[in-house]
Formats: sequence, structure tokens, C-alpha cells
Amino acid sequence: MNTPKFKRLPRHIGIIPDGNRRWAVAHGLPKHMGYRYGIEPGFELYKICLDLGIEELTFYGFTQDNTKRPAVQTQEFSRACVEAVEKLANKDANLLVVGNTESPLFPGKLLPYTKRVKFGKSKIKLNFLVNYSWSWDLNFSANDKHSDSNKFNIADKIASSDISHIDLIVRWGGRRRLSGFLPVQSIYADFYVVDELWPDFKPEQFYRALEWYQEQDITLGG
Repeated sequence: MNTPKFKRLPRHIGIIPDGNRRWAVAHGLPKHMGYRYGIEPGFELYKICLDLGIEELTFYGFTQDNTKRPAVQTQEFSRACVEAVEKLANKDANLLVVGNTESPLFPGKLLPYTKRVKFGKSKIKLNFLVNYSWSWDLNFSANDKHSDSNKFNIADKIASSDISHIDLIVRWGGRRRLSGFLPVQSIYADFYVVDELWPDFKPEQFYRALEWYQEQDITLGG
């Protein structure tokens, strides 16, 4: 499929890549194996966004709530996040990993990326939410003893303050929920759901989301 032409593109896109476990079960595999098939779709989508000139892209890796799942699943999606980040070393991205690093379930190999790291020509800001929790994010400033309550701006004090507001969120897997995805940045985001499961990613699914977005009336509440 040729890349369509768009009259208006979102500056920042959030991605919720859901359906890995359901995909694995449908293909006769253990649930945890589904995460292994979710890595390459992410890079295919990254390449599309790079070619389109999208400025910023945020992927939902895994949440602190996800770590309540069986250990074999937790280990597998954690490994998948590490593999995805390490594969970026030879690509173009300005990478940031955001998540609760004080938790033992945060992958230690990703600690160097909790400050932005530039790869290649750094053509796109790329964010990964790893061991992320919306409540941890919003309460991050509670540990800041130097914050000035008279000049308090929550957008500047949250843990994810280096991630900009989101224009479009695309969720694969058919679920109609945000699942705690960056509540501050998502406040005016348009939300598009792809019914297909994430490992079954195809470019035309994403293009349909972009075609839908360009027809939306962007008012930001005005």
C-alpha cells in the first residue's frame, strides 16, 4: 500500500499496543509468547512515523498494574521492552523511558534512558512508558521538597513532564479505554481504536487512524 497524502497530521501520537496475549492464545501459544510478536510492529510503526515527519511518539510498554500478572508474563514483557530499546541504538530517535525506577520491577538495563538519549540524527522524540502508573506520575511532585506551592503547575511537576501533550491516541486490540495512559498529556487527545490485535499490525490500520484524525474538529475546549 502506498503512503496516503494527509492534509493535517498530529504532532504527537500515543500508541497502546494491546492484544498480545489474545493473539498468542488464538495462535496456540502460551500467553506470554505474544509479547515477542509485538516488537517488530512497533518498529514498523516507528518507521512510518519517521517517514511522515511525526515529531513525537509515545508507546505504552507496561504498567505497574500489569506486573500483577503471572511472573512468566511479567518477565516476558519486561524483556520485550528492553529488546525494543536496545534495537534503537542504530536508528534515529531522541529516546526517553518513563516509569517508576524505585520499583524492583523496573528493568535495570533501561535506567540509562530515563534521561533523554539521542540516537543517530535524533529525528523523532520517542517515549516509552515502562513500569508506569498514572498515580505514581501525578504524585511524583509530592517528593519534591523544593516545590513552590504558590507557583505550582502540575504539568511541570509530574514525572512525565518531558512528554508533551498528545494529539492522537491509537489503541490496538478493540478495547475502548485509556488504561491510565498519560492522563495529563491526554486531556484533549482524540482517541481511535483499531479492532485488530497488535501483533497483526498493518500500515493501513494506522493510515485509517490518520485519515480519521484529519477530519476531526480540533478545538482544545474552545
